[in-house]
Amino acid sequence: MLSHQRQALRVALFRLPVVLLLLFFLVACSENDRPLESPVTLQGDIFGTYYQVTVADALTQGQAKELEKGFVAELDAIDASMSTWKEDSELSRFNRVPVGEWQTLSAPLMEVMDISQRVSDASHGAFDVTVGKLVNLWSFGPEARPKKVPSNALIAERLDAVGMQHLELDNSELKARRLKDIQVDLSGVAKGYATDRVAAYLSEQGYEHYLVNLGGEIKVRGYRDAESEHWRIGVEVPVNGQPTAEQILPLENISVATSGDYRNYFEQNGQRYSHTIDPRDGQPIHHRMASVTIVHDANAEADAWATAMSVLGEREGLEAAIRENIAVLMLVREDGHWQSLVSPAFAEYFGEALINDMNARIVGQVKQDLPPNDPAE
Repeated sequence: MLSHQRQALRVALFRLPVVLLLLFFLVACSENDRPLESPVTLQGDIFGTYYQVTVADALTQGQAKELEKGFVAELDAIDASMSTWKEDSELSRFNRVPVGEWQTLSAPLMEVMDISQRVSDASHGAFDVTVGKLVNLWSFGPEARPKKVPSNALIAERLDAVGMQHLELDNSELKARRLKDIQVDLSGVAKGYATDRVAAYLSEQGYEHYLVNLGGEIKVRGYRDAESEHWRIGVEVPVNGQPTAEQILPLENISVATSGDYRNYFEQNGQRYSHTIDPRDGQPIHHRMASVTIVHDANAEADAWATAMSVLGEREGLEAAIRENIAVLMLVREDGHWQSLVSPAFAEYFGEALINDMNARIVGQVKQDLPPNDPAE
């Protein structure tokens, strides 16, 4: 009798972990199937900044986890390819290849370099990804130099190694080479490209209503709720040292990139030095424009053009916007307040009512409408 009892106890003890595992599995399945309240926001850190992906489609807990896992893998792949901070990234390895030697590159890296070359040509050199050595010199890259103003001689030395003519691309063969000891820095376009890739991934998974925000680079599709309410973003300016939304834009199936001189800078002897470097003279930008916002189908191009417009300033920037039919909003410092300037393409996209509500000037004849670029006081 005692032997049978012991046998029954052993069987019960053996079955207990199986029962507990089954219960855990059932609870986990139940949790993964739990519907989440829409919209769902997934957020975290990447590229030294943040990602924030908001999905208005119906999602369960398990679907949200898988979705985030998938697009984070996309971001990690881009970081491994295009980072200037990772010594083993594909771009860092390319920057170490001997001058004149062709290097086979991945399709995404070649695509971003090709976008960079096209925007550089169209902006007459205001956007230039070969500016890496100057970015490092001014303490905004991985070189980690002391935050002090470099000498004119050192600026001239680094400027000598800048120019898209020193970067040759062979898109058909997916290869490139440096014709001079340049350092390619894709920080002015890679984040926009990553935003496009996350959006593409969401669409590939069947999602139709989302907002992707990657460190301020934004791409939206569809609407934010069942009532077909547009996604809305704020265009920031610094107020008392804090970024504050100055203009609110309703968006649908479009990308937005903003570049400003108030987030990343250093000061010396009361002078502020922006992180955006003019590749034409090697100096940080210094003019009245506080921020520029580009509205474009592709965020990679919006990102690159936002940097180019920041370099060009309001007059040259608006001339380029009119010439290239780019939708741009500029916030310009004027007598202690902000003036909103928009291109005709921007006005056409958002409509007269919104432009009037923004109290924005539509600048169509730049040479007559604006004074020359004035440096910020």
